[in-house]
Amino acid sequence: MGRLSTHVLDTVNGRPAPGVGLTLDLLAADGSRRRIIETTTNADGRTDQPLLSGEALKPGTYELSFAIGAYFRNLGTALPEPAFLDVVPLRFGIADPNGHYHVPLLASPWSYSTYRGS
Repeated sequence: MGRLSTHVLDTVNGRPAPGVGLTLDLLAADGSRRRIIETTTNADGRTDQPLLSGEALKPGTYELSFAIGAYFRNLGTALPEPAFLDVVPLRFGIADPNGHYHVPLLASPWSYSTYRGS
C-alpha cells in the first residue's frame, strides 16, 4: 500500500520542527489545484498520519507548502519583514501509487533542502 509522508527539520536549532503548518494540493494539467489536507507537524516534526495512503494516493503532481516563516517567528527568531523564506512550496510527482514517498524538508530562515526519503 502506497503512502506519502513528510518530516520537517529545523537546521538552525538541530532538531525536529514542531508546529509547522503545511498544506498538500493536487495540481491539475490546466493549472488548477485541489486542497487535499491542511495540518501541522507534531513534536517530532512529522504529521500524526500519512498525508495520503492507500487508494487516496494517486499518480499526479502535488505541492506541499510549509509555513517556515511563521514557525521561526513563533520561536522568536529575528526575521526581516518580509521574511526571506515565508512559505516554502515543494512540487513533486507521484508515479507509483504503491510506492512510499517521503518528502522531508530541512529548513532555516535562509535556506532549505529536500530529497525523496524512505
